[in-house]
Amino acid sequence: MIFHPRPEAGPAKPWAFPAPERSGLPGGLSVLRCHRPGQKVVAVEVLLDAPLDAEPRGLDGVATIMARAFSEGTDTLTAEEFAAELERCGATLDAHADHPGVRLSLEVPASRLERALGLLADALRAPAFPESEVGRLVRNRLDEIPHELANPARRAAMALSDELFPADSRMSRPRQGTEETVARIDAAAVRAFYEAHVRPATATAVVVGDLTGIDLDALLTATLGAWTGTKAEPRPAPPVVADDSARVVIVDRPGSVQTQLLVGRTGPDRHDAVWPAQVLGTYCLGGTLTSRLDRVLREEKGYTYGVRAFAQVLRSAPDGTGASMLAISGSVATDVTAPALADTWQVLRGLAEGGLTDEERDVAVQNLVGVAPLKYETAAAVAGTFADQVEQHLPDDYQAGLYARLAQTGTVEATAAVVNAFAPERLVVVLVGDASQIEAEVGKLGIGPVTVVRG
Repeated sequence: MIFHPRPEAGPAKPWAFPAPERSGLPGGLSVLRCHRPGQKVVAVEVLLDAPLDAEPRGLDGVATIMARAFSEGTDTLTAEEFAAELERCGATLDAHADHPGVRLSLEVPASRLERALGLLADALRAPAFPESEVGRLVRNRLDEIPHELANPARRAAMALSDELFPADSRMSRPRQGTEETVARIDAAAVRAFYEAHVRPATATAVVVGDLTGIDLDALLTATLGAWTGTKAEPRPAPPVVADDSARVVIVDRPGSVQTQLLVGRTGPDRHDAVWPAQVLGTYCLGGTLTSRLDRVLREEKGYTYGVRAFAQVLRSAPDGTGASMLAISGSVATDVTAPALADTWQVLRGLAEGGLTDEERDVAVQNLVGVAPLKYETAAAVAGTFADQVEQHLPDDYQAGLYARLAQTGTVEATAAVVNAFAPERLVVVLVGDASQIEAEVGKLGIGPVTVVRG
């Protein structure tokens, strides 16, 4: 048999995360743009300064309903007509609400960018928020909640937030609201939230893609430039307060054959100088199939199909009042819950006693830095990262600088960062499983006081 010769790799080309160009529109909207030759699908991200802590008390979830309702018609198009126009453009429009604010994400072929930007502008400028469509979105959200509560991973995340943050903090409650709060939302509440918090003066648009032959300034002026509103300063964010003293919470699921494990605490955000070392150390701990946790819990013991450690920014602020969630997540068979937890603690102690190896550090750098060009092959990936930087009040060159800092971070620095990040005395453990089967054995580990939550 004759085979084609194996393709050979070409010479390595220098790569750096791109830098955006900044501009603004008369209405106050800030604009970041980035020309990416060859990316014929243009990605647009619009960030609105409508954070979850701005939701009226008792109406948790109104930001989510508003975000979903942006595509349910405008002053000139019904919901069905708006959807049809998006489809004719070959465009997709998604929106979601999180602690920092509301984000709309548009993807469209470059040849249809003008029409799609017009639809996006109309959705922001004059959303209809019809009672019938808002009511449907509320009913859909109410239908989703029981499914989320039945999902062990989602239930564990809710329990951890409830444990870490004080009851009066928005971070302690589900991002998309509860059955009680969502049921109170109507079109008037959505409209009031929109009028109070959505305006171009505190919003940012990010446009990334192949802009060859496109007069973007003219397009933006004709579309998003028509969106006007009152002047306003960005809403100040309250500091993140958390109690991460060691303890165990078991969410009882009688008869469950598995236990969902979530171990977490709050930590620094990306403004902290330790962030690059923490990223590197956390990756070594549980960022891939060859990490320490996976080697022990999956490969050696067979307790799990996989366990991961990660850091997720909750809200970021240059003054140090922001925070991230540092967590370890996975699921194990019910009968090995306590042994798996004990081995996790042993891995953490091993890091403190012996540290990471240079080989672990090198593999982490290769995986985090070496694959970056592939990670940012699409315009949407680049636009999403620019939007994250804006949302987290980071400089435009932050991501490019982060890769340089990761490559320069040594093994000792990475070890110190991950040991501090996952100090056992500061970890809250949430277990979603059969309390009658796991409570006694978990209590014997001495991790901290054990509380059982029913339901």
